[in-house]
Amino acid sequence: MILSDPRFVALSNWLYQYFGDKVAINLICGDASFRRYFRLHHQGIDYIVSDSPIDLVPIAPFLAMAKAYQHAGLLVPEVLATCNDYGFVLQTDVGELQLLSVLNKDNVTDYYKQALNLLPVIATVTETDNGPLADYDDTFVARELAIFVDWLLKEHLDYVLTDNEQQMIATTFSALTDNVLAQPKVGMHRDYHSRNLLINDQALAVIDFQDAVHGPVTYDAVSLLRDCYVRWPDDIVNHLMRYHYQLAIAHQLIDENVDFATYTKWFDLMGLQRHIKAAGIFARLYHRDGKRGYLADIPLTLQYVADIGIKYPQIADFSLWIHKVILPLVNHKNTHKAVSEA
Repeated sequence: MILSDPRFVALSNWLYQYFGDKVAINLICGDASFRRYFRLHHQGIDYIVSDSPIDLVPIAPFLAMAKAYQHAGLLVPEVLATCNDYGFVLQTDVGELQLLSVLNKDNVTDYYKQALNLLPVIATVTETDNGPLADYDDTFVARELAIFVDWLLKEHLDYVLTDNEQQMIATTFSALTDNVLAQPKVGMHRDYHSRNLLINDQALAVIDFQDAVHGPVTYDAVSLLRDCYVRWPDDIVNHLMRYHYQLAIAHQLIDENVDFATYTKWFDLMGLQRHIKAAGIFARLYHRDGKRGYLADIPLTLQYVADIGIKYPQIADFSLWIHKVILPLVNHKNTHKAVSEA
């Protein structure tokens, strides 16, 4: 990290004031926002410090959710100090090994059951000291789905929709919104996947929870099991779907009269909504934020849409269009950009 970075200089000075001496700060990553994360070591203890420009990424939601999740019994980073002027947050280090990095076909079922077991706890957190969590309602869903049209189709592919395609998209988005509204609502992490779970001696640690909302009961489960970054065999996913279904009934998150077929439809269509949104977000991260790595993640999200949606009549035309038209365009565009940027 170069000393000409004014935020890094301010961060170093703030940490010096906190610890009373100089500490070595190492950049470990950024996320899909404008945050940066650093690891530091002081007197035998590891810490994490996040740098969140307050005009772009307010820290209040993270602070409130960290406190609420910790109170609920989840293993999350404990906030030790904050700098509200700059958006620095010093926190405990709950692990450096992402769950994704250790997963394979032999252990994924056991690890994912551990992760699914945390969802009933997450479900109980529907408010913080700042008040109730935002409601994942039809307006929220519409705003997310619009990212697909605005950033993947228009910005990334420069694709001009026909009248029939616009109507097809409207019909699809309406069905996906109805599916969201049909489900029981719970506390929802909203980005619950294997990159946001860390291996820890005590339990799986949960991170990146600042965007939590009050939303559909299947969202976090499908976010985990149909991960935007890795795809597992259907037999493994189906087994874990049923595990979550039974878990949700046992914890009264789903009424016992809801059959597995209904749950499966909720789960499948919820996954489609998330993957459609994610494809748009990945395109936005590339074009707006200059994060090239996310382009490679778009095809998997669209492949989910093509494969899962075809089973549902109200989504089938859209899924076929994704498969025959949009996915080939994305693959061609990605190949062209990879060559031009090499």
